[in-house]
Amino acid sequence: MTQNRTSISRRGFVKASAATLALPMFVPSRVLGDTNNAPASDKIRLGAIGIGKMLYESHLPHFLNMPNVQVVAVCDVDTTRREAGKKRVDDKYGNTDCAAYVDYRELIARDDIDAVACATPDHWHALVILAAAAAGKDIYCEKPLTNNLREAKAVMDAVNKSGVIFQTGSQQRSDNNFRYACELVQNGRLGKIKQVMVSVGGPPRPCNLPGEEMEPGLDWDRWLGPAPMREYSSVLSPRGVHNHFPSWRNFCEYGGGGMTDWGAHHFDIAQWGLGMDKSGPVEIVPPENPNATNGVKFIYANGVELIHGGRSGVTFIGTDGEIFVNRGQLESKPDDIIKQPIGETEIQLYKSPGGGHGGHRQDWVNCIVSRQQPNCPIEIGARTVAVCHLGNIAYLHGAELGGRSLKWDPAKWEFVGNDEANRWQDYPYPRREGYGLPG
Repeated sequence: MTQNRTSISRRGFVKASAATLALPMFVPSRVLGDTNNAPASDKIRLGAIGIGKMLYESHLPHFLNMPNVQVVAVCDVDTTRREAGKKRVDDKYGNTDCAAYVDYRELIARDDIDAVACATPDHWHALVILAAAAAGKDIYCEKPLTNNLREAKAVMDAVNKSGVIFQTGSQQRSDNNFRYACELVQNGRLGKIKQVMVSVGGPPRPCNLPGEEMEPGLDWDRWLGPAPMREYSSVLSPRGVHNHFPSWRNFCEYGGGGMTDWGAHHFDIAQWGLGMDKSGPVEIVPPENPNATNGVKFIYANGVELIHGGRSGVTFIGTDGEIFVNRGQLESKPDDIIKQPIGETEIQLYKSPGGGHGGHRQDWVNCIVSRQQPNCPIEIGARTVAVCHLGNIAYLHGAELGGRSLKWDPAKWEFVGNDEANRWQDYPYPRREGYGLPG
């Protein structure tokens, strides 16, 4: 008897195997690895959500060139961006088959879509992740993973429960220099680690932009999503396809400032080097000046201090030396530390196929096929962004804290003995009707 692709989909396979721990009688050829010449009906069918600069210029062209991926739908609240995304897909495949949606839920509801790539503004990430996980779609989501601590815990729990393959877009994990630096640290080349310096931008601020008249073609209500209603601003959502990263990330309603933007990259490397991917700091010490935008200190249970400051990038400081790593830079004191090979019996960290964005995306697609965990799965992304949010809480509530530190329990995901601080895990305002977190 012939079975078609939809009779036992990859999502059905994952759910069935999770429940029964038994292999199905039939698995699509791409799950078995025969993908290079797979027909369109047997490829990973991908939907792209948020057609801004990151997805339109970086992710989408890469996915379109993957032989075992078929982009079948795009979604954006801006008509021009949405149509540009559809055109790019259709031009690549030489047809008009790509569907275009304003509402991401309609894209996710399609049974024939296997996976989604999300590159919306940060305040939308959690809702898209939760919907995709509930629908059994594999997910690639840009960093920073969420816009607050409550969201980070919610998506971590939901994705882990769903069993989907999730890759956080923290592509520095797929860069050879960052991996090698973390291997050197974990293998004791610096002796005992005392301190890590991470220099990224500061916290966000409340949005106070003046309102502007808006041209037709943008669903502004949907762009705002859970955030409070306000007048349109081109600073937040420049119309159409644009060649820059908009400044919505500077405002706490939509992003976490430099702390979550670059912090999701560099604090991630600090966590990786310290072997804290499944944990985090236990104490957050705000700077003495409540108006400061750097200097917050994170203390781990083993006494290591992670400090927001120093040279741009990540600096690991140990009893026997230092390693500095940034994009395109790798240095050490003494110089010969970064010339030492990692032995076969030493700790060797996850290695993606290739480097940077391309290797990171390829790793996700490979793991969709193999059903193995990728380089930066949900828990790593959630715990990295938790560090960023903990820092922002220390900055944004510095006056209320009055120099007092915050005790954090990374296992229970809560501030210890501080009900007021635990309220800071979510937005300080109610989510708008229709945009609440499920449950």
